[in-house]
Amino acid sequence: MVVELAPVVERRLGALPASAEFLRRLDVAGIIDELCPVRDVAHLTHGQVIEALVANRLSAPSSMVRVADWARKWAVEEVFGIEPDLLNDDRIARALDAIAPRLEEITGSVGAQAVAEFGIDTAQIHWDMTSMSMFGAHDDQEEGYPQVRYGHPKDRRVDLKQVQAGLALTRDGGVPVFHRAYDGGAGEVAQAVGAMNALRKIADRKDFPLVADSKLVSYPNITALLDAGVGFVAPLPAAQVRAGFYAALDPGAAELVDYVNDRDRERNTPADQRESYRVLEDVNHLAGPRKRDPVHRLRRIQVHSSGNAAGQRKARDKRLARAAEDLDKLQRSAGGRHCPTTDSVQARIAVIAKSRRVTGCLRTAVTTDPAGKPVLAWHFDQDTLDTETAADGWYCLVTTLTPQEADAAEVFRRYKGQGVVERRYSEFKGPLAVAPLFLEHNRRITALITVICLALLVYCLIERQVRQALEPAQTMTGLYPDNRRVRPTGRMILYHLEDLTLRPGTTTDPPAILISRGIQAHLLELLDIDETRPRWPET
Repeated sequence: MVVELAPVVERRLGALPASAEFLRRLDVAGIIDELCPVRDVAHLTHGQVIEALVANRLSAPSSMVRVADWARKWAVEEVFGIEPDLLNDDRIARALDAIAPRLEEITGSVGAQAVAEFGIDTAQIHWDMTSMSMFGAHDDQEEGYPQVRYGHPKDRRVDLKQVQAGLALTRDGGVPVFHRAYDGGAGEVAQAVGAMNALRKIADRKDFPLVADSKLVSYPNITALLDAGVGFVAPLPAAQVRAGFYAALDPGAAELVDYVNDRDRERNTPADQRESYRVLEDVNHLAGPRKRDPVHRLRRIQVHSSGNAAGQRKARDKRLARAAEDLDKLQRSAGGRHCPTTDSVQARIAVIAKSRRVTGCLRTAVTTDPAGKPVLAWHFDQDTLDTETAADGWYCLVTTLTPQEADAAEVFRRYKGQGVVERRYSEFKGPLAVAPLFLEHNRRITALITVICLALLVYCLIERQVRQALEPAQTMTGLYPDNRRVRPTGRMILYHLEDLTLRPGTTTDPPAILISRGIQAHLLELLDIDETRPRWPET
C-alpha cells in the first residue's frame, strides 16, 4: 500500500514575523480587547482582527473584501493563528465599528506603551497634518466622528471631499506616538493644543516643545498655544517678513552652527563641501487683528542655509533663462499672426511673467514702428536681482523657548527634525496605501485611519530598531545593487523582507523561514527574529 503525502505548500512570509513581534510588544490586541471585548463564543477578538489589518498594511495593503485572499496566500495563520476565512469583510467591518468609539483610549494606551517599551525619548515632538481625499457622496454621516467635507486638500483634488489626520512624531526615530483624525474642513493647527494635551498624558511630561510648520504662526494659533502653556518652534511665514529684510542681513556676521545634515552625513561629504548654516537672533512682534489685542513678543532666529541659497540661485537662473527665451521669441514674432497688436503683446508678456515668475524683475516697453507694428524691448532689472540674490538662503524661526533653554543654534537644530514628518506622510500615503479611501461610513473611515497609523507606528519602530542595532554609524551595505553604505529606511527593510517564505512544519520537521539572500538574514538578526522559528502564537 502506497501512501501519498500531501505536498508542503510554502507561503509568503515577508515581514509578518517582525510585524507580529512589534505588535506583541505594543500589546495592541490586549489593549483593544480590554476596551472592546467580544462574546466568549467569538472565533476572533477585535484585537486579533486589527492586528491582522495592521500586518496587511505592512505587507500587501488590500481592500476589506480582499483581506481574506491575502491571508490565504500569506502565512497569516502560521504567524497570527488566524484562519484566513475568518477575515471576511463583514468581520472586519464589525471590528472597525467596535473600536471607533474607543479610538482616543486606544491611541493613548498604545502610544504610552510604545514610549515605555521601546524607551522612546519624548523631549521633542514634531506635529503636522495631512489630508486624504474621499470618493463618494458621504451625505449621511454619523455625528461624533470626523466629518467628510470639502477643504484645502494637499493633493489639490478640490473636487473631492476629504478627512484630515494629524501626526505627532518624536525626534527620536521619527516615531508617531500619537495621531488623531479631524473634519475635512477643520483648521490645521487649531487642533494643536488638544493634541499637545493628549501627548502630555502619553509622555507623562509637560516640558517638551512642539515643532511645526509655518501654518502654526498666526495670531489666533499663537494666542491659544501661549494660553495653554505650549512651547513651540516654527518657521515664520514669508508674508510676515517685510520686504528687503533678508537682503539687509549679512551671513558673515551670523554664528556658524555645528550641524551636519543627513544627506551630507550619509554621503560622507568632505567638511569644506558640506552645507553650512548660520544664525542671528532678534525679536518678532506679532500683532492681533484689533488694536486692543496684546502684541506677542517671540524670539526670532534668522537662519542662513548655504544649500538653500545655492538652490534658490539655480532655480532663479533657470527661470530667467526660460523667460528670456520666451521674451526673445515674442520680440521676434511681435506684429505677426499671433500677436498683431500692442495689446496682444502686452497680454503675452503678462502670461510669461506670471508663468516664469519674473514679474518683480521684468521691465518691458511696447511701442510701434512707423508701420504701426508693435515693437518689444525688455530687460531684467539688475538692482532687483541683486536684492533677491542677497536674500537667498535666509528664513526665520520663531519660538517660545528662552535663551536659557536653547540658544539660537539649538533652536535651529531642534527645528531641523521637522523634515521627518513629511517623510512619514509620504510613507503614510505610499507603502501603507492610505489614499484614496473608498469607505462609505465616516465611523469606519476614522477607525481605518487609526489602523493605518498603527501600521506606521510599527513601520517606524522597525526602522528605529535596525538603526539602533547598527550604532554608532547606523549605516549598512547590501540594501542597494551598488552595495553603497546607507542608513536603512523602513521602506528598504520591508522591500528586502517581502519575498521571505515559510515552509510549514511537518510531523518530523518544524516550520522554517526560507532565506534567499544574505541581507535578509542580517535584517532578521538586527530585528532579533529567530530565523529557525517564526513567532507563531503558542497553542
